[in-house]
Amino acid sequence: MRVAVDGTSIELADGTTVLQALRAAGADVPTLCFDERQEPFGACRVCLVGVAGAPGPLPACTTPCREGMAIDTHDETSRRVATAIVELVLSELPVAPAPHTELARVAASLGVSEPRWRGMTHAVDHDQRHPYLAFQRELCISCGRCVRACDETQGAFALTATGRGFDANVTAGLDAGFRDSSCVSCGACADTCPTDAITENTLLEL
Repeated sequence: MRVAVDGTSIELADGTTVLQALRAAGADVPTLCFDERQEPFGACRVCLVGVAGAPGPLPACTTPCREGMAIDTHDETSRRVATAIVELVLSELPVAPAPHTELARVAASLGVSEPRWRGMTHAVDHDQRHPYLAFQRELCISCGRCVRACDETQGAFALTATGRGFDANVTAGLDAGFRDSSCVSCGACADTCPTDAITENTLLEL
């Protein structure tokens, strides 16, 4: 099938997602909950794009392409919504994301430096009971990537999403920490985390 990305026509195989089409065309949009090693989740809504004929912006990572689809990565509404989402995420963090993190790069790509709003921020809460991994709960943005990495990649099922809204977070085992959970110390959760909420203990000390 053929689709158009920002006016450029490309040919794709059936089953290709809009995000895959963008990357095949040399275009891109920022993502937060997406990891190409995992099944698309569509939770963060940062990868929104405009599609001709659609009633509103669509998530690129979970939307399948169709014949003749016209995709606009510069759609004003999509970028405005994505920017507001990232600003809200940043507004809940007690500190700005470290420059090397994926969240910091996404914010920079959308031109976000300081969020326009400030309200409640997460209290600093570090769990360093694991011999290798540290969990900085205040940096968790509930993207779900660590949980899915643990489930889909490793099959350890050590992590669980908990809470709702502002109180949403991740816990290991029955909140006993990584050490007493079914964690096998593979590091997949730290590798996929876009904020350093889960990182190596040695990196936390730097």
